[in-house]
Amino acid sequence: MAYVITQNCCKDASCVPVCPVDCIRPVGDSDSTQMLYIDPETCIDCGACLDECPVDAIVYDEDLPPEQERFKAINADYFVEHPLEPDAEQSWSRHSPVPAGSLRVAIVGAGPAGCYAAAELIDVDGVEVSVFERLPTPFGLIRAGVAPDHQRTKGIVRIFENIFANDRMRSYLNVEVGKDITHDELLAHHHAVIYAVGANHGRALGIPGEQLPGVHPAAELVGWYNGHPDRADNAVDLSSRRAVIIGNGNVALDVSRMLLTGPDALAATDIADHALVALADGGIEEVVIVARRGIRNAAFSVGEFLALGNLPGVDVVVESDDVTGEADVDFDSALKLEIAREYANRPTRSGHKRIIFRFGVTPVEVVGDSHAEGLRVRLADGGTEDIDSRLIVSAIGYSAPAVPGLPHDPSRGLVPNDQGRVTLSDNATVQGAYVTGWVKRGPRGVIGTNRACAAQTVAQLFADYDEGALVRDVSDAAGIDHLLAARDVSPLTWRQWRVIDTEERERGAEFSRPRIKLVSRADMLTVAGG
Repeated sequence: MAYVITQNCCKDASCVPVCPVDCIRPVGDSDSTQMLYIDPETCIDCGACLDECPVDAIVYDEDLPPEQERFKAINADYFVEHPLEPDAEQSWSRHSPVPAGSLRVAIVGAGPAGCYAAAELIDVDGVEVSVFERLPTPFGLIRAGVAPDHQRTKGIVRIFENIFANDRMRSYLNVEVGKDITHDELLAHHHAVIYAVGANHGRALGIPGEQLPGVHPAAELVGWYNGHPDRADNAVDLSSRRAVIIGNGNVALDVSRMLLTGPDALAATDIADHALVALADGGIEEVVIVARRGIRNAAFSVGEFLALGNLPGVDVVVESDDVTGEADVDFDSALKLEIAREYANRPTRSGHKRIIFRFGVTPVEVVGDSHAEGLRVRLADGGTEDIDSRLIVSAIGYSAPAVPGLPHDPSRGLVPNDQGRVTLSDNATVQGAYVTGWVKRGPRGVIGTNRACAAQTVAQLFADYDEGALVRDVSDAAGIDHLLAARDVSPLTWRQWRVIDTEERERGAEFSRPRIKLVSRADMLTVAGG
C-alpha cells in the first residue's frame, strides 16, 4: 500500500523533506508545471506527506475516487523511467537567530511569492517583516487567479495564516508602493525590500484587431470571475455559442472549464456572484483552444489535462494528426500524448458541450469591425481559416509591469536580478533590493514553485546580511505608520482582513458555498472598519 499524489499537486514540495524514506520526486526544475510523484515500492505508508500537503493532493491508494484512480499508475510509471536515487539537490539551511532590530525586511506583495518569502524570514528568530499589499485582501493569485472550482488548491493559504499572526510580522494591506509610499521610503525604515508583485498584465498577441471589444487577456477574464476589485466591473460578452482561447497552459484549461461548467456546479464554488449570473445566462457551448505548437510543447500539466475528461456533459476533442508517441519524449510529454490519443478516439455525444484542442495553428488576425467576430488562423499547410466567435481570450502568458524605483527588462517582463538580487545593466547589485516570484523569474511554474524561488532569494539576503551589506541605521518601524497617517492612507491590518474573511465565509455559509466574495474596495473597507 502507498500514498499517491493526484491532480491538485501545487509543487510546493513541503512533502519532500518530511518523507522518512526520500521517495518523492522530481524535486528539481522548479519552474516546471510537472507534478510530484511518490514511489509506491519505497513508500512505507507512514502518512507524513499526507499531513504536510497544503492542498490535499495526496491520497491513500485504496481511497482514490474513480476519476483519480489513474494517478496510482502514473505515480508508479514515473519511477519505472526514473528509478529512485538519493536526492542531491541544493537546499538552503535555516539561518541562525539575529539580534532584535538588526534585520527588518519589507515585502511588497502578499501573493504566494511574498508569503513564502515571509515564511522563510519569520522562521528566523529576531527578523522583523512588514508586508505591503495594494489590495485590501492578501494572497494574490491564490484568491484572484486560482479557478473557483479548485478550492483545494486555494487551501494552501492555511500554511500562511500563522505567519501573519506572528508578533514580528506587520501587515499593510490597501497600501500601494510607488503611490502611497516610495521605494526609498521603505528602505529608510527597513534594511532590505523584497518585491513579490507578480506579473499581472497579459502579454499582447501582436496581431491586428486584438484591441476590439470581445478580446480579453486571460488575466482580465480570470480576475473578473474571481471577483478581483480591478476586474469586477469588466464587460464580458458571453452571448456567443463558441469561445476561442489562444494558448495551451493551465490558465487556458481553467478558463475553458469556467465557461462550460454548469451553473449548479459553479454555485458550489467561490466564483464572484456577477460572474455566476452572467455564465448561467450565457450561451457558450464550445471552446476552441488554439496553440501554435504541438502537444509535446503544451504548457498545461498532465493532471489538469486528464481532469478535463471528467467534466460532466463536456466532450474533449483533439484535432491533430500528431499525437503519436516518440521514444525521446519526457515522461510528462508521453503522458500528454497518451491522454490526447484517448480523447481523439472518443466519440462525441449528442447534447454535450465541447472543448476542442487545435494544435499547430497560428493566430494572425482578430476579425471584426466594431466587435470581435472571429479569429483568423494560419494552418500548417499555409492556408488560413476563420473561427467564428465573439469571445476571444488571450492566454499566452503574463508580464510584470515596471516597479517604480527599480530597473525593468521589458523584453522579458521582469526585474533584472541575480538569484533574487536586483541588478543594474552593468550587473552591479542594487543594495537592499530583492525580487521573488514571477517578477524575478518570469511567469513560469505553479503556486508551490514560489517556495523554492523565495528560499533562494532569502538565502541571498541573509548572505548579504552576514557580510555586513545590510547593516545600517534605519528609522523606527512605527515611522511607517506616522508617514502613512500624514498622507491620509489607512492600511488594513491582518486582524481587519480576518473580519473581511469571516464576513465572506458567513455569507457563503447561508448558501452552502465556501464564501461569497466582496468585490469592491469600498465594501471591503466598510466591513473591515465595522
